[in-house]
Amino acid sequence: MTLPNILNILRTDKTVFTFKELMLFLGLTDAVLLRRRISYYVKTGDFYPLRRGIYAKNKDYNKLELAVKICTPSYISFETVLTEAGVIFQYYNQIFVASYLTREIICDKQLFSYKKIKDLTLTNNFGIENKNNYAIATKERAFLDIIYLNKNYHFDNLSPLDWDKVFTGLPIYANKNMIKLVNNYYKEFKASL
Repeated sequence: MTLPNILNILRTDKTVFTFKELMLFLGLTDAVLLRRRISYYVKTGDFYPLRRGIYAKNKDYNKLELAVKICTPSYISFETVLTEAGVIFQYYNQIFVASYLTREIICDKQLFSYKKIKDLTLTNNFGIENKNNYAIATKERAFLDIIYLNKNYHFDNLSPLDWDKVFTGLPIYANKNMIKLVNNYYKEFKASL
């Protein structure tokens, strides 16, 4: 049996692949054959092993793409998104991810902090964008995610938030205390204008 050309994988814009994705992408059903082929590609430098069952094209892979492959379903959120949006000024070295479990994982010298969000909220698509082969929260969704897990969180700058979107997304958490907290943050924001 001839295998599909590895160049087909290397030409895609994805930088990180799971074992299952490679099996589907190559149209293989024989896991043993695929493991041997992956081992060969690792030895030749065509694949860079990141973690058991997860491989990158090379060392210049997208770490956010890796984050959502380690634990699925998941999406980039919390401080990672809000720092980029200018809502939080403190820099964090780790990547924060909303997931079905709470866990810290170090992979290829990068710390990934997974925080558990209840299943109905985690799988709701409100405020989730697909970007560069990974899912990432909008700043409004990330703001709500933090409030969901932290009752007393300090935000440095609430002006980048679209408050209509914040209030639109609030019902997916089905949490009465969150409504009070978000209203308090909104009042605080309005008073600062």
